[in-house]
Amino acid sequence: MAIASLLLVPAASAQVDPVCVGDTDSTTVEQKPGPLLRFGIGPLVQAGQIGPAPAAALPEQPGQTDAALSALRPPNGPFVLRLNRFFWSDGEEAFRRYLALVDRFTRQGYLVELQVRYHPSPEQEGDIGAWVAHVREVVRRFGGNPGVIALQVANEVNLTFSPDSSDGAYDGAREALVRGVIAAKDEAARRRFRQLEIGFNWAYRLDPASETSFWQSLRDRGGEEFVAALDWIGLDAYPGTVFPPAESEGGERDGLVNGMSALRCYARIPGIPERVPMQVEENGWPTLPPARSYEKQAAVLELMVRAAHDFRGTYNVSDYRWFNLRDGDTASPLLFQHFGLMESDYRPKPAFEVYRGLVAELSQRDTSLRLRLALRGRRALGGCFRGRVRAAVRGADARSAAGATFFRGRRRLRSDRRPPLAALVHRPHEGRRHLHRATARVRMADGRRVRLSRRFSACALR
Repeated sequence: MAIASLLLVPAASAQVDPVCVGDTDSTTVEQKPGPLLRFGIGPLVQAGQIGPAPAAALPEQPGQTDAALSALRPPNGPFVLRLNRFFWSDGEEAFRRYLALVDRFTRQGYLVELQVRYHPSPEQEGDIGAWVAHVREVVRRFGGNPGVIALQVANEVNLTFSPDSSDGAYDGAREALVRGVIAAKDEAARRRFRQLEIGFNWAYRLDPASETSFWQSLRDRGGEEFVAALDWIGLDAYPGTVFPPAESEGGERDGLVNGMSALRCYARIPGIPERVPMQVEENGWPTLPPARSYEKQAAVLELMVRAAHDFRGTYNVSDYRWFNLRDGDTASPLLFQHFGLMESDYRPKPAFEVYRGLVAELSQRDTSLRLRLALRGRRALGGCFRGRVRAAVRGADARSAAGATFFRGRRRLRSDRRPPLAALVHRPHEGRRHLHRATARVRMADGRRVRLSRRFSACALR
């Protein structure tokens, strides 16, 4: 019934202005060039489900998760992990759990995006003041980690019938979205968390009248203040699963193009300009053999990933996330437990290798930066140096660097957020000659992280 409701179009919808049909045939759409995509995935095992009684996932095995993520990440580019289901109603317990997850993943060099769900308890529902205070607390407690690059405020507020997967089923959800985005951006600016970008997502899609009502409410509630607070807008699209519930052979490519184009069209209602980038936040295709085979998932994945890549310049798409890394429970008869690239025991499906190959082929590359060592002192015989050694981030992309943390060996020295990014990495010392390694972990303005390293020999004082 939930799927069928997506297809109901009121008779009066022809009079709705605008009716964002979008581009329905990808072969007629111009493929404009654009920067390469930043790829990622949802690593957590529990997925939002449509239905009255969502099933629980089998527990995660962190070591196997980490090994799978390591295999997927590109060798010379960023990889973003989207952490979902951070519920307001879960209180401090949710903070403890997700802070630990963020620490675990960012220590491994991943970038993290946090989905901040409205999902209130009955006592919280509709209390927008308390929700805004919660959003500000999220920014304060997560934004100081430079690896946390984005907050998605609320989830699929346009979807009104599925409280487990989407926030639109709760009272006050539209106001929570608008006020939450504005508050998150304000708090991030106050605390100078320059890497932290704020956005929201849209589920593709309901009937035109419902969608127009949703987007007009963002315009009327938020106005220019809401638009100014946005760093990105997100698309959740499941062609061949949710909308439309079935596709012709190969039609999933057209389906994703239609989702991207429809989002751009609807975003004009509240005045969100095309220069605000789009992120494909959720895109997936679940398996359930024999009707939905593993081989079909791999083929559909490639169609949709290449569609996002081919039309990234057309619709200003910056990011792509596959949903999800692992099945919730491969033995379950419920379709929404089967979105993974792997079974719930971590055996990879064919789509795993397909996605790994596409990420390696199509993702962003690291920037043209280098670590320059400035030596203040004199060079001794044997090539070592007496005096101070200063490390600085240099190169054509240095202006796009938002900050850097400097190390000598494993010892953290200092962080710098003001150009030129530099730090003193060695002082003259008594003792023997030493070989040192200076390292800078650089955070780019677009969220990428780059590691720079140089070795140098320092003489002892005499």
